[in-house]
Amino acid sequence: MFYEPARRNHGLPHDPLKAIVAPRPIGWISTLAPDGTANLAPYSFFNLVSENPSIVMFSSAGLKDTVRNVRASGEFVCNLATLELVEQVNLTSKYIAPDESEFDLAGLERAPSRLVKPPRVAASPCALECVVTESFDLKDRTGAASGRHVTFGEVIGVHIDETFIEGGLVRTDKMHALARCGYFDYAWVDTLKAVPRPE
Repeated sequence: MFYEPARRNHGLPHDPLKAIVAPRPIGWISTLAPDGTANLAPYSFFNLVSENPSIVMFSSAGLKDTVRNVRASGEFVCNLATLELVEQVNLTSKYIAPDESEFDLAGLERAPSRLVKPPRVAASPCALECVVTESFDLKDRTGAASGRHVTFGEVIGVHIDETFIEGGLVRTDKMHALARCGYFDYAWVDTLKAVPRPE
């Protein structure tokens, strides 16, 4: 089959693009609202885009609390989503009032960050403390507003549960890092295969 995404002429019950560009890592983003409310939400349009400087990005469909908070404070934390936390990750995608906390909704303990104000998810094995470098509204090829909002942040601090460091390497497979596939599907890392680059 062939279809044009802008025309949505695929004839399927759901857009297949997110099932094709998969698995996608999940940015489980925690922020602080101006009134001090701790916000937590998962974003599957997320990735590490640069190693030096260390930059991550996430994209939000709609101007949600997370985007408003990062634009107001300039800070966020990306908590590693894992298979063991999949139910809480999913629950924190639920819409609740801005003055309510998804940490409380999902029964998640907060842990303090060191260099930024938003808290971390205590149960997450890794967390990236970030400072916003850019946040802008995404446009399509014609220059029209898309209703999507992209945020880039420089990672200024990294937390790692040392349980998952073996032989000097972080064991992604042991952490069961979670990823989003299409529809309501998730995947997780439990097997690794090393393939050295050619000389």
